[in-house]
Amino acid sequence: MTESNARTRLAGVLLLSSLVAMVAGAALVVPSGLTLNPSDPEAVLAAVGAHAGTHLAELALDVLGWLALAAAGLVTAAGSAEAPRPYLVVLAGGLLAAAGLAGMLHDAGNLALTQLAAVPAAVTVATAVLLTAKWTVNLAGLLWVAATATTAAGVPMPAWLRRAGAVAALLGLAAVALPWTTGVRGPSAEMERLGYALHLPVMVWYGVLGWRFLRGGRPRRR
Repeated sequence: MTESNARTRLAGVLLLSSLVAMVAGAALVVPSGLTLNPSDPEAVLAAVGAHAGTHLAELALDVLGWLALAAAGLVTAAGSAEAPRPYLVVLAGGLLAAAGLAGMLHDAGNLALTQLAAVPAAVTVATAVLLTAKWTVNLAGLLWVAATATTAAGVPMPAWLRRAGAVAALLGLAAVALPWTTGVRGPSAEMERLGYALHLPVMVWYGVLGWRFLRGGRPRRR
């Protein structure tokens, strides 16, 4: 196996690992009511206190997911010299790594809620932490969307996968824009769930790309 193929397959493993970890984390969060909406910080603290173990398990999975995504971005950027448009591959990898970093910062904020849940009087602090965490994950989503669009444009792949990436990026952009439409009220729990659903095509697209990388190295243009 050449170094190029090994690097490409490593990127595939990392992308698939990120998808699995994030989906597993979401499967823990949604049934437990741990989406942590800032509009009701008292309810958030109560939910985290009642499901502390689940909250920590979900955070661990989410951190692994974002970490794998960041690592995949770095590996992608490292292989840019072999691409027809290497500057786009470097940009795509850098944006993906930045999205992973922003996602881990979001999880750091949510981890702080585990301690705040034991101090019911800290509602004001919890609100600030929640808002910071939510806008950090919004930034991560924006970077992820930009990485998706740049990857679809610069990384060699079949035309159908390139088109699917463009569609996924548009849906992800809609998810990122949702919180901006709510003004000072912030997104409702229902709107947050819609945002998760709109981000799902981005996750799946990277999963498909990762699977193709893992199966046979870098896809060729068609």
